[in-house]
Amino acid sequence: MIGRLNHVAIAVRDIAKAAAVYRDTLGAEISATVKQPDHGVSTVFITLPNTKIELLEPLGADSPISKFLDRNPDGGVHHVCYEVADIRKARDTLKAQGARVLGDGEPKIGAHGKPVLFLHPKDFLGTLVELEQA
Repeated sequence: MIGRLNHVAIAVRDIAKAAAVYRDTLGAEISATVKQPDHGVSTVFITLPNTKIELLEPLGADSPISKFLDRNPDGGVHHVCYEVADIRKARDTLKAQGARVLGDGEPKIGAHGKPVLFLHPKDFLGTLVELEQA
C-alpha cells in the first residue's frame, strides 16, 4: 500500500534559524518559507537526493505544532509522510483494519498541493503518519 518516503517533518520554533542550519552548515538546498494556514504551520522543504525534510513552525498558538513544541521544547521529528497511489482506497483499507484517521477522515490539500491524511500515532508505533496522494 505505501510507496516511497515523501518526507520527514521536523517541528521547530524558528524556521529561519532551522533552515539556515540546513543551508549553511549542511549545504542543503532549501525552499522559500510558505504559510499553510489550513494546517496552522509555516513550512520549508529541504531537498535531498532521495526524499525531503519538512521544517514546520507554528502559525499561532492554536497550531498543532505549538502543542508538540510545548511537550518538546527543543523541537524534533513530528511525522513521516508516505506516498500512496489512491488516498481514499488507502484510508478505507486502513480503517477496515482498525487504524484511526485523524480529523474528519476526509483528505485535505497538503503543502505539495496534493490530498493528505494523518493517521493516529498510537496505531503506528508512536509515530504520526501522513499519507499523501502520489
